[in-house]
Amino acid sequence: MKRVGNLYKEICSMDNLRKAHKNARKGKGWYEEVKAVDADQETYLKALQDMLINHTYHTSEYRSFIKKENGKEREIFKLPYFPDRICQWAILQVIEPYLLKHLTKNTYSAIPDKGIHAALHDVQKAMQTDVPGCQYCLKLDVRKFYPSINHDILKAKFRRLFKDPELLWLLDEIIDSISTAKIENMRDIWLLDEDYDSETGIPIGNYLSQYCGNFYLSFFDHWIKEEMRVKYEFRYMDDILIFGRTKEELHQLRRQIDVYFRTELKLMIKPNWQVFPSYVRGVDFVGYRIFLNYVLLRKSSCINFKNRMVEIAAKIENGQLMSYSDWCSINSYKGWLKHCDSARLQEKYVLPIQAAADRYYIEVIYKKKGGKKMVDYGKVRSTVKPEPLVVDEYSVWKHTDIQKVDEPGTDEMPGFSGYEYGMIQYSKDEFILAQSAQNEQMNGILNIMLTGVNGNE
Repeated sequence: MKRVGNLYKEICSMDNLRKAHKNARKGKGWYEEVKAVDADQETYLKALQDMLINHTYHTSEYRSFIKKENGKEREIFKLPYFPDRICQWAILQVIEPYLLKHLTKNTYSAIPDKGIHAALHDVQKAMQTDVPGCQYCLKLDVRKFYPSINHDILKAKFRRLFKDPELLWLLDEIIDSISTAKIENMRDIWLLDEDYDSETGIPIGNYLSQYCGNFYLSFFDHWIKEEMRVKYEFRYMDDILIFGRTKEELHQLRRQIDVYFRTELKLMIKPNWQVFPSYVRGVDFVGYRIFLNYVLLRKSSCINFKNRMVEIAAKIENGQLMSYSDWCSINSYKGWLKHCDSARLQEKYVLPIQAAADRYYIEVIYKKKGGKKMVDYGKVRSTVKPEPLVVDEYSVWKHTDIQKVDEPGTDEMPGFSGYEYGMIQYSKDEFILAQSAQNEQMNGILNIMLTGVNGNE
């Protein structure tokens, strides 16, 4: 592995620090500490630059809180916006490309364009293109992953990638700023309490931690693909999925992984690992159950989805106004559902409340955003027949009353052969508003027609 140097100067540059502040503040502009930096940006960033150049930067004190998620309790750690979160963004903006190069193709989570749905589609592709090679599945994850990451091992791995001493000093400072492991969770790895390494565990919540986690396990990915010659291994942070032809080879591989984890990474496989037939039971991964020719939403996710939609529907039926949280839940679940076979779920749970969600968007969100009005260009001509609807990065173009035109030329004017049509340009928000209004109008007409038919009966 070729080691990289001369990166620290770029990390400390004012251009990089300005970019770090811009990225770190996204979605947090209302925080008081962010407002303070916004009000005097150059002074704050110059102070951080001086800390980095003079090696006087020290990670601030962490605050922690317990977050309950999917029936689990996690301790989340939080650092101040200045200087710490800006500093971590500044580091990662420079070193991220080198970290990503070291990750294998089938690594997901906290990586640009390599999220849940990329993992889903890659697993689907493997199951559909190599049925004999994916007959059985080994599914496992790491026990107490973030609290089990050993500082010395992580720092040694960074030294295999980087040779810049100042960058390594800064990474060491952040890695050693806190140890999150609890001795009762480590006794299975460190057999004697006196052998326990107190410098273990990185904080969930640090921006840098998710990259450290992926980098820490990337050496396992290379080992299993390059030395163990495993063809299908997919890893979403510490959730690992491996396909094989037989149960026996996967059981043997699991024992080898257990040894590798303990000896090379000081990690332990969670006891709930499984080996099972892939196509009979389906592969439960990244929130979905994946079969050969179809995909279902994970059972627990499906139950949560139904409960949430029923709760929102009851609120609407009682005449209550939908909240922003309700509207976000509907759209979030729609995003999940479009990647699986969910027509019946959408018909039963989403369609009955979709009109209310559209109204909320028009009456609350769209008005706050103050979107642009449409631009009507009237009749225009083109030699190419247009599509009725064209969507680009910023606008929706609607083409109406498309007519074929053939006009012979004269001595004064050239002829024309092509198409004439009406053209209207909408912002995307305005188009949604126009379509929703049109749907409301059509529903009103249908209701009148149905009322008339029922009355005649």
